[in-house]
Order: sequence, then C-alpha cells, then structure tokens
Amino acid sequence: MFLHIDIDSFFASAERTVDPSLDGIPMAVGSRSNLEIFEKERIGVRLMDDNKGAFVAPVFYSDREKTFEEYFVDIIEGERKIRGIITSASYEARACGVKTAMPIAQALKRCPEMIVIPSHYRLYHTLSQRLYHYMQRKIPKVEQFSIDEFFGDVSGWIADENVTAFAKKVQAEIKAEFGLPVSIGIARAKWIAKLATESAKPYGIYRVEDIDAYIETIPIEAFPGIGKGFQRRLKEHYITTLGEAKRNRALFYRWKKPGIQLYKRITGTDGEGIASRPERKSIGISRTFDAIYDTEEIRRRIMIMARHIAHMVMEKEVNPTSYYLKINYAEGMKVKRTENINRIFSEGLFKSVLIKMYKGISVPHAGAVKLSINVSGFSQRQHKTLSLLSYSADIYARRLSTEVRKLREKFGLDIIKTANEL
Repeated sequence: MFLHIDIDSFFASAERTVDPSLDGIPMAVGSRSNLEIFEKERIGVRLMDDNKGAFVAPVFYSDREKTFEEYFVDIIEGERKIRGIITSASYEARACGVKTAMPIAQALKRCPEMIVIPSHYRLYHTLSQRLYHYMQRKIPKVEQFSIDEFFGDVSGWIADENVTAFAKKVQAEIKAEFGLPVSIGIARAKWIAKLATESAKPYGIYRVEDIDAYIETIPIEAFPGIGKGFQRRLKEHYITTLGEAKRNRALFYRWKKPGIQLYKRITGTDGEGIASRPERKSIGISRTFDAIYDTEEIRRRIMIMARHIAHMVMEKEVNPTSYYLKINYAEGMKVKRTENINRIFSEGLFKSVLIKMYKGISVPHAGAVKLSINVSGFSQRQHKTLSLLSYSADIYARRLSTEVRKLREKFGLDIIKTANEL
C-alpha cells in the first residue's frame, strides 16, 4: 500500500510555523523574478543544496530580511508599482480567488486584506529536509518527489486494514512536531495515491479501495503526467475523463512507451515502486529577463551565472567535462553550443571557455531574454582521460577555486568576483 503525503500550501504553512499571527487569516507567499543574482550591491548570499529530492533544486539565499515594500514595490516615474507573483496562498486567500502564479497586484485586488510575505527558501528547504528525515524513521521506503511531496510504501510492514490509522497518526505527528498540515492519499498503486491526495485536501486523508470506480469521472487534466500534449491528443478522440481513458487501451498503446506507461499509471497497473534519490548528472542555472541588446551586459551576466555554477561544482567535488550555453532572443531565435573539455575543472577555465562559446554564437543587435548554462559529464563517473598537457596548471587553478569556495562559503558568494563580472 502506498501513501502520498503532500504539505498543504507549503510555503504559506511554513511561514505560519515561524509567525503564528498568520494563522487563520488570508495570507500568501510571493516572489519576484530571480534576477537579484545580477545586482552589483547584493551581499551575504549563500548556497543551500542539502535537500536533494528529485525536483528540489539548489537555492541561493540571503539572510537579509526584506519588507513587502522593499521586495515587491518599485517606484517608476513617481508611481508605486507592485511586482511579483503568488507562489503559495493559504486556503483563506484561495477562498477569495487568489491562485498560484497570479500577479500580486491582481491578488490584492481580489483580497485586499491579504498579507503577502516575501519568500524564504532557506526555511522551506530546511523544513522539507527535516520532514524527509522524519519519514525515513517512520516508513521503510520513502521517496521525496518534490520539495513538498513524499511517497511512502508500507507494503508488508503495515497491514492493509491498519494503513488508514497509521496515516492519521503520521498526519497528527507532523502537525505536532513541525506545525505543518499535510494531506495523505492512500492506494495500492503509487500514482493513484498521488491523485487521491487531491481528494483529501485540505488536511485530510483519502483512501482508494476501488481504482476503477474512483477514476471514472475524474477529468484527465487532474492526473499527474497528463500534460497539455496528451490532453490535446485525448480530447481529439473525445476522451475527457480517466474512466474513458481506461476504456481506450489500444489508443495509448499506439503511442508506444510513453503512452503505455501513462495508461498503466492511470489504471493502477504500473507496478512502480519507491524510487531512490537520483544521482545528480548535471548542474545548471537559467534566468529570464527583459530583452537586453548590450552584448557586454549579456557577457557579464554569463560570467555571474558561471560563478554560481562553479561554486556548486566545487561544493559537490565533481569534475564536469561538458559545458553548455544557450541564449534565447526576443525575436524567437535560439542559439546554443556545447563544448567538451577533458580538463580539470576550475572557475577560471570555465569562464574562459564560456566567453569563447558566447563569442561564437552571439547574435549582434538581437535582444537576449534568457540565458541557460549547464555542466555535465562528471569525469570520475565516466572514467574519462583528462588532458596531461595542462595538468599542472589545471591542478593549481582547481586548488585556487577550492580556496575561493571556502571564502564564499564563509562570507557569501559575492565576496570574491572576477573583473569580467563587473
């Protein structure tokens, strides 16, 4: 039997654990475009990457607290503009029509009394990690699916007739120990348990006994894994519910492996178990912004992103040998390049290669709107032979990068910058 445990309105609930005055009132957590990385005055930013769930990305955080006015409000030509979007809303705010990804200015019009808190990702990652360790003590097989979702398999450990009582106990303990409300779905199939959690919210438990009866009238959009592409295909065949999907097995099997896998998940016949935490195979950062036509500013931003990636690489003690750079332009054009560098990684080497890559793919007079940088091909895992010609110089550069990482770990990522970032 599988449990799917989902923290209700996680970011909002997390804020309530440190500020009980937010309990029972309309409140939300908001965020702005993560472009602070490019600010020259930014200080005290550190990396947090302890929580390595399948979809839990590394986070750069600052200990400096910001008020609503400091974080969300811009004064443009004397006019006050509220920026940012809602990332998590309490159920009291949702009752007013506030939704995730809604602009904060629009949300406040729907719910003027709502309190909006700037996001504190370090708090969320810390709580998520603590909750994962708690579940490891309580459940034999646990998978962290996202920062606020967990699967547990209690088959052969808790008798089927006792699973609901066990789930209630876990739910109560999590509320008492962490102050977090969770909803729990229970089913004999992993993905049906995840679907059942939606029926349990908020702060409830829902157990599926008869999978066929349960899925009969549920819209296809509600099932995890049926994205817009599959939705479009299914609706072309007049399939709008999971029950109708179940009765069209041949259609899914015509779509080969992806379709077969999805059909089995929908019908609870997939036989999938708990997945172990995946080994990281790449490290990357992407940022989206208003169009920039200044090639020097684009280069500067690439160098800043490279510093952050280099810090993560050194923190993980890996040696990437494949570098990737992609630029999206406002005109819809995309350019990208990959370079395989069989050398010992260092921040200096990485930045020098990226500069050459940028020169090779940049489009003059075009407005860049997104930068994506990625490293992969960790040599110690692939047993690549590194260049001996530059070995001594690369060893020295690696040691320098290691010492720089220590300083940044202690004083913040912005304490040391290279000239090409200024």
